[in-house]
Amino acid sequence: MDIIPAIDIIEGKCVRLEKGDFEKKIIYSDHPLDIAKKYEDAGITRLHMVDLDGARGNGKNNLQALEAVASKTDMVIDFGGGLKTTEEVSNVFNAGAAMANIGSIAVKNP
Repeated sequence: MDIIPAIDIIEGKCVRLEKGDFEKKIIYSDHPLDIAKKYEDAGITRLHMVDLDGARGNGKNNLQALEAVASKTDMVIDFGGGLKTTEEVSNVFNAGAAMANIGSIAVKNP
């Protein structure tokens, strides 16, 4: 069995949304890398990172958080959140993700 924790990110911080409400977020950490390292120290080898800024479509992204985690851990990272173009998907891989979670782009631009 693989356990794959997720880190949701808004403005570079680890958050949880209450019932998906962006106005009701709890900030768990200002540094996603710190959380990722705790997971890795516990034996976790895979990580799902969700760019909630990207998913919200506000023009922001959290590639810096992805780059930090990818460059300072050995975790296999699956990254997603609002990826709408092949360039954005390419940027995710260039930032260190091993996998990209895509939604509508898979149908609209196979």
